[in-house]
Amino acid sequence: MMAKSEALPFLEAPAHCDGTFAGDVGFDPFNFGGLYSIKWMREAEIKHGRVCMLAFLGYVAVDCGIRVPYAPAVSSLAAHDVTVKGGQMLLLLFVVGAFEALSYSAIAEMMSGETDREPGDYGIGWKFCQPGDTATQAKYRLAEITHCRAAMIGFSGMVTQAALTEGPFPYNVLP
Repeated sequence: MMAKSEALPFLEAPAHCDGTFAGDVGFDPFNFGGLYSIKWMREAEIKHGRVCMLAFLGYVAVDCGIRVPYAPAVSSLAAHDVTVKGGQMLLLLFVVGAFEALSYSAIAEMMSGETDREPGDYGIGWKFCQPGDTATQAKYRLAEITHCRAAMIGFSGMVTQAALTEGPFPYNVLP
């Protein structure tokens, strides 16, 4: 007998949603985890979530007037187009590409089973936990994945709202 999904208790949880990873509540209606490697998708989810957490902070900071020296004085929404025209985005592409190339070998080793590295484990250690404190580590893993998911949705909504109102953050949506 298969286990019931925590997210949708009236459905059975997919076989690959066995609670191995933090935040796994048996929700995969399109069966992506059955079609692709769940480790690869978890790695992507954590990486994109962390980027969105930083992007949210940067987006709000720029629209509130905080800028680095020599940066164009434009809104966050217009910054992409302005920096592409100015050529700064090409430099950023090379820097990010270098970091991605360096991280690929660790991801490939994790995918092949050569290491016991888990998605989201960047070898920093658990500074806030006692060694062997698995309950606190599990709490932090769940907190990170929850914040990552919220940041991905929140950043998407913030950029969509900026494009619709064509205004900076915080948005003046009331007349």
